[in-house]
Amino acid sequence: MDVVEDTLAVDIGTFLARPLFCFLATASSEGPRVSPLWYLWEDGALWIAVSPETKSYPARIERDPRTAVAVVDFDVHRGLVQHVGMRGHASVEEFDPDRARRLFRRYLGPEQRWDGRFHGVFDRAGRYRLVRFEPETVVARDQSYAPAGL
Repeated sequence: MDVVEDTLAVDIGTFLARPLFCFLATASSEGPRVSPLWYLWEDGALWIAVSPETKSYPARIERDPRTAVAVVDFDVHRGLVQHVGMRGHASVEEFDPDRARRLFRRYLGPEQRWDGRFHGVFDRAGRYRLVRFEPETVVARDQSYAPAGL
């Protein structure tokens, strides 16, 4: 991973450990498409749980693995604007229940608090996959500001 620019006040890995949304950009015949998604940053890659039967971006990744991801943390009241943008390649991998559980815990907390549809992923694990996005270049910026009295 080649870090082109890094002005974040925190380590990029620490930033990516926050339970934020990533925006995955893929190519389609109609032009670029962006999907807001939950992710897990682990082993130098972003991991996303997906059902290829219900989402179109896995097929786009298989046709053209060149992808980009943006992760943004924004809080208008604190003037926080932090961004990590990455370009790289994605692949559709076999479903790993342990990795998927770690991903869901980031956003949903302990399993006993999960909505039933998230437990259902593991009942239908054969229908799910993981997208693995491996960054090649990274730009990390802190563009925070002193907020005016809101």
